[in-house]
Amino acid sequence: MKETAPGDASPTVGVPRDYRLLVPREWFRIDLMQDRWRAQLKTFVDRQAEGRNVSAELTRNVWATLRNTAEAGRARGAMEFFLLTTSRNGGLPASLLVSLVPLGETPADPDKYAAWLDVREPEGPSRRQISVVDLPAGAAVRVLGATTLDVHTLMPGGVGYLTLSFSAPLTGMSGTMERLCDAIAGSLRWVL
Repeated sequence: MKETAPGDASPTVGVPRDYRLLVPREWFRIDLMQDRWRAQLKTFVDRQAEGRNVSAELTRNVWATLRNTAEAGRARGAMEFFLLTTSRNGGLPASLLVSLVPLGETPADPDKYAAWLDVREPEGPSRRQISVVDLPAGAAVRVLGATTLDVHTLMPGGVGYLTLSFSAPLTGMSGTMERLCDAIAGSLRWVL
């Protein structure tokens, strides 16, 4: 596993300067806080296509999809984008976006935040499971869907939530993949 530390909050009493997160080495890291993130993403796409019989059109489509995901994430406070690179057929087995979500309209109490999210969740078979869990980094709201897992961990000092948004479109979010994502979320630590 490798340790990452991209965020840099202002040094206020009780507010973390940074965070640490353990992510398996197979996951390709893209630092969305740097201007070179597009080049890093292009490197990932090129490496995935290398040595495979992948059409140029498919490579362009993958690049555009991942670029759009990264740009949308950046617009919502994403700082890092991790991509699991072990798929043999070129498909993307899993990804992780790490974002800072300021409090704003978001309740500062995790129980209230979970209730707030639950009210907005549509009824039906695709309804996500929302719960509050205790992680070593603090209380977190866990939102589990069929192919996604979001973990919103309350940051010390009332800054907001550090959100880990996992996606596993090929395998779904259950079994081994769910346990792996929970382990990554459980590795979160604050740097004060």
